[in-house]
Order: sequence, then structure tokens, then C-alpha cells
Amino acid sequence: MADQFDLTIIGSGPGGYVCAIRAAQLGMKVAVVEKWATLGGTCLNIGCIPSKALLHASELFEEANHGFKALGIDIPTPQLNLPQMLNHKSETVASNVGGVDYLFKKNKITVFRGIGSIPSAGKVLVTPQSGPQTEIATKNIVVATGSVSANLPGIEIDEKQVVTSTGALSLEKVPAKMVVIGAGVIGLELGSVWMRLGAQVTVVEYLDRILPGMDSEVARQFQRMLQKQGMEFKLSSKVAGVDRTDQNGLQVRVEPAKGGDAEIIDADVALVAIGRKPFTEGLGLDIAGVALDERGRIRVDGHFKSSVDGIYAIGDVIAGPMLAHKAEDEGIAVAEILAGQAGHVNYAAIPAVVYTNPEVASVGKTEDELKADGVNYKIGKFPFTANGRAKAMLATQGFVKILADADTDRVLGAHIVGKNAGEMIHELVTLMEFSGASEDLARTTHAHPTLSEAIREAALALGDGAIHI
Repeated sequence: MADQFDLTIIGSGPGGYVCAIRAAQLGMKVAVVEKWATLGGTCLNIGCIPSKALLHASELFEEANHGFKALGIDIPTPQLNLPQMLNHKSETVASNVGGVDYLFKKNKITVFRGIGSIPSAGKVLVTPQSGPQTEIATKNIVVATGSVSANLPGIEIDEKQVVTSTGALSLEKVPAKMVVIGAGVIGLELGSVWMRLGAQVTVVEYLDRILPGMDSEVARQFQRMLQKQGMEFKLSSKVAGVDRTDQNGLQVRVEPAKGGDAEIIDADVALVAIGRKPFTEGLGLDIAGVALDERGRIRVDGHFKSSVDGIYAIGDVIAGPMLAHKAEDEGIAVAEILAGQAGHVNYAAIPAVVYTNPEVASVGKTEDELKADGVNYKIGKFPFTANGRAKAMLATQGFVKILADADTDRVLGAHIVGKNAGEMIHELVTLMEFSGASEDLARTTHAHPTLSEAIREAALALGDGAIHI
């Protein structure tokens, strides 16, 4: 038997590693079980971090190709060095996972390499790739194993031609034609990367809109922006199959969602981006008696405790949005609860961002949800075409939309489409965290000239009216 730990966490993604650090800060003896060679989970290794490296690099490539001339910068036509771009991505990943390794050592967190399973409460079994198993004795266990890409029946993923987000981050050359299956965040982000680098991108979506779950007005406007950039959409459509051709290409069979004749779309690469599913394989949850819901997620109470005492779960393996920062907040909360504190997550104020260009950021309720709930609401909107800084930056696409209660003026939701939307959304998150009113925001001085002034103008529009429109 190994030493007795206060807390053992299975998985070192954003939820797991943040939970481990917070628990160690609160005086617990912490172990983390990780099956990969590097810490950080999907997000740091094959998700959020590497995709942002490619998004940023491809945006600069696009800007150098098409945006510099209007700013008075004349350069020869930029040449893509894809191996170096991928090297930048790899270096970014290495720096981030190395940072987590440093933080674990600093906080005296013990790492066990291998697949973790739970034979019973108070025990975690670690099975390494080679060598004997190790059994950890622990007072509490947190499952933070995250999620994996979902797939369509009958479609074989090889991560070369038919890829998930993992393969789409490491293509050896720019495909002439790419079909993206799914118009959610991952599909649009990675599709936009390869489109900027020269691919012809067609997005196939089963629903009649892109970005399911986001404000429908935002989704419609954003789709038009992507179409102007060259992205093609086939909505209300389903992929019936992906066939390989003799010429080393692909033929994607697309049918109307409601049934009908199939259409063939030729492609070099097909990206399957239909969502993610919780990863609980090999944990032995059934043996331990841990209850799951109808979608394979671990059922937890308001304190993240499963149906078994001493076993907790956070992040993508429980209900809620599959977002790294949601998992982080839950990791901090459960560590504080185990330390006797009042850990808490406000699920009504968790931002979501689509890191395309322009970005899309949102927090709180959509207009669709407020209508469905019968809430008496009001809308304040302001376009970036009327923002001085946006004009100077040639970044006038998009708008700010704030939704507030018509009776109390409390802000219920906010949506931004525009340059740096992911950075700007947080003043609205903070406002909502403190149950703020739109008038509070309208009366808050914003530096001039900034893109953020558009947020204040949208708040002013909820009252007596915006100044600059």
C-alpha cells in the first residue's frame, strides 16, 4: 500500500490540476493519476491551447495577405511555412504543460502515471503501461477524466484524412477541400484555421442553424460573416457516410436531415466535430457503485459528491457546459468543500467563447431562452461600425447585445460578436456575478478609444439611448 492521501484526483486536465493545486494550498496531501506522458489533459495537449496557437498564427497570415495593404504596409505575398506553424503550436503546448509540472512540484503534489480505476471508496488502482499496479489509499477521490470526441456510426476515424479535433491540429499539408461535420464551436474554429491557410471549407450541420445553444440572432449574423470569408454551409443536412476514393480522396455523402436524395461532396479531409462525450471508460464506476445519468455522466449533488461517499466528480464527466473554465471553477469549489469551506460555482455567469475571427462571446441567457421562459426583457445593442477604435483597426464586424430584465434592469445575458470579444465579455460576467443592472454599466467610465466602449453604449441603449448611434 502507498501512503495515505487526503485526496486523489484521476485526470490532470484543467479541472483536475486546478483542483489538485487548490487542495494542496489548503493543506491536503494530494495525489494525481494521469495516463498520458504529459500533464494538462485534452485542453493543454490537444485542445484549447494548441488550437489557439493555430488560430492566432492563421489570423496573422490572413491579415498579412489581405489586411496590411489598407494600413499602408506593403510586403511581398506571405508564404506559408506550415511545419514552423505547427512547431509554434508544439512549443506553446510544451510551455504550458511544463508550467503545470512546475506547479505540481511547487505544491508537493504526487503524480502517479497510468490508468486510474476505483475498486471501492477510499482506493484508487493505478495501472501503468508496464510494470506492477499501485494501489493508493485515499480519504477522497475526484474523477476529472474529461471528455473525448463523439463519432458518427459507420465513419472510421484515422486522424489523417477522417479526423477529430486531434488530427485537425496536426495535418501535414493544407487540404484543398475540407468538409467539417458539425457547426459547433470546434468545427467552426478549426475549419476557419484551414480556410485561412487556403482550404475550401464546407460545413455540414444537422440543425437549421450554426452554434446550437447560442443566441439565434448572433448565430445568423455570424454565419453571414463566415460566408463572406468563404466558408460554405449545408444546414438541415446529415452525413450518411464517408467513402475513400482510388485517388486517395474522400467522398462525403450528405442527405437532407428529413430524408431525401444524397449529394456527394469531394474532400481531401473530413473533420468530425459533432460534439464530445464524457470519458469514464476503465474507471470501474459500476463496480464502485457510482451512478450515471442517461448520457453517461456521473450524477452528483450540489457539492459534487457522487452516489458513493468519498467519490466526487467535476468537469466534462458531470452535467453542464463542457468548458475548461467551468471545470476549473468546479475543481476549486470541490477542494474548498473538502477543506470545510463553502465552495461555490455560479452557473448563471459562465462565459463561452468561439475563438474565430471575429470572436463570439456570451454569458447568461440568450434571447431565445428568455422568450421561452416568458421573461419580460429589454435589449440594448451597439454595432462596432460606430466604434472609433474598431474603425482604426479595420475591425468593424459585429455588435454588442445586452439583455436585461425590463422591470428591474438586472442584466440577464450578454452577447458580443467582434474583435477580442473573448476578452471583453468579462466585464459583463463580473457585472452579472454581482447581480448588476445595465445602468451600473452605463454609468461606468470606459477609456476612449477602446473596443469596450461599445459595451457601455449597448448598456446606454437599454436606458435613454446610446450616444454614438
